[in-house]
Amino acid sequence: MGFFDKIKKAFMNEKETPPAEIKTDEEVIEPVQEEVMPEEKQADTESLEQVQEETFEAAEEPEKEREPEIDPLITVNPVTQAEELVDPEIIEEQEEEIIVQEKYEKGLEKTRKTFGERLNELFANFRSVDEDFFEELEETLIGADVGFDTAIKITESLRQEVKLRNVKKPAAVQNTIIEKMVDLYEAEGIEENNALNIQEKGLTVMLFVGVNGVGKTTSIGKLAHEFKQDGKKVLMAAADTFRAGAIDQLVVWGERAGVEVVRGNAGGDPAAVVFDAVDRAKAENADILLVDTAGRLQNKVNLMNELEKIKRVIQRELPDAPHEVLLVVDATTGQNAMSQAKQFKETTDVTGLVLTKLDGTAKGGIVLAIRNELHLPVKLVGLGEGIDDLEPFDANDFAIGLFKGLLKEED
Repeated sequence: MGFFDKIKKAFMNEKETPPAEIKTDEEVIEPVQEEVMPEEKQADTESLEQVQEETFEAAEEPEKEREPEIDPLITVNPVTQAEELVDPEIIEEQEEEIIVQEKYEKGLEKTRKTFGERLNELFANFRSVDEDFFEELEETLIGADVGFDTAIKITESLRQEVKLRNVKKPAAVQNTIIEKMVDLYEAEGIEENNALNIQEKGLTVMLFVGVNGVGKTTSIGKLAHEFKQDGKKVLMAAADTFRAGAIDQLVVWGERAGVEVVRGNAGGDPAAVVFDAVDRAKAENADILLVDTAGRLQNKVNLMNELEKIKRVIQRELPDAPHEVLLVVDATTGQNAMSQAKQFKETTDVTGLVLTKLDGTAKGGIVLAIRNELHLPVKLVGLGEGIDDLEPFDANDFAIGLFKGLLKEED
C-alpha cells in the first residue's frame, strides 16, 4: 500500500467513525426499563408473578446443583488463552506507534493548516481549472516551501492528470494535487535510508554540523537521552569551543540526560577535544560518541577546514568513522535551511539531516524540497520542546501527518 492509499484509508476511517455521544442518566435508564418490562408482560400480571417466583426459587437452590454443563470434548485453559490474546510486547509497540503518529500529526499541524488555507484561497479565486489556475498553483506550492523544482513537477503532473481524467470539481482537483505531491515525495525516497548508521559492534561516532542557532546542541542532548534510555553507554564531546556558552549548554544537557561530556577550555582547539573524547570512549567501551561542532558559516573556509581536521583526528583512531555526519537545520527558516544544506553538502560529506522545530513552523513542506532537490535523507525530526520529542524520521508518518486532514470528500 502506497503513502497516498494509507492517507485515504486514514481519512475514510475518520469519516466512518462518528464522535461518541454523551447520554444523560435519564437516556441511559429508559431503554433498560423498556427491555426488562415489555408491554405484553405488563399486561399479563399473573405470568410476571410466576416468572418472579421461579427465579426466586432458582436463586435459593444449592450452588452445586446449578453448575453449568461442560462439553467433555472441549478443554479450555484460561491462562493459555489469556497469554495468546494479550502479548504485552505487542501492546507496548502498538501504543508507542500511536504516540509517535500523534506527535507527527501535532507537529505538522501548522503546516497542514496553512497549506489547507492556501488551497482554499486558490479554489475560491478560480471557477475553472485553466492556465491561470496552474500558474497560481505554482506560486501556492512555492509559498508552501516545497521548492521551485518540486512545484514545477507537481503542476506539470497535475496538468496531465486533469486532461487524462477530466477532473473538474474542486474536491477532486485538490485530492489530485495532494496525490501528486505524495507520489513525488514517495518516488524521491525509494532508495533513501532514514535510519541512523549504528555500529553493531564497537563505537559509533556521530558528528553534528550546522550554523549557530538551529538547535544543534539541543538535538545532541535529546539524542543522548534516547540512547541512554535504550541502555547504551554514551559520551558527548563539546567541540564548539568558540561560541560563548556552547560548552556550558552541552554540559547542562549532559546532566539532564545523565551523560558525561568531554570538554576543553573555551577558545581551545576543537580537534584536541575530539581526540580526548575518542580516546576516552574507546577506553570506557562506550557505544555512542556525539560530537558538537562550531557553526560559524560566515567564516565558511575556516569552518570547513576545522571540520576536516576533526574528521582526520577521528579517522586516525577509527578509520571508518565518523559513521554519521548530521547536518542540523531549522525548519522554521524554510528556504534558508535549503541554502545552508547546499553549502554544507558542497564542502562536507553530509550523510543526513536533523530537521528541528518542525512543530513551530508552517514550513514543513521543506522536506519535499530536500528530497527532490538535495537527495539527502532526513534522519531525525524535532516535533516538540520536550526531551523525548526528537524522533527518528518516518516517511509514512510524515506523509500522513502532513496531508491527511487536507483530503476532501468527493461527490
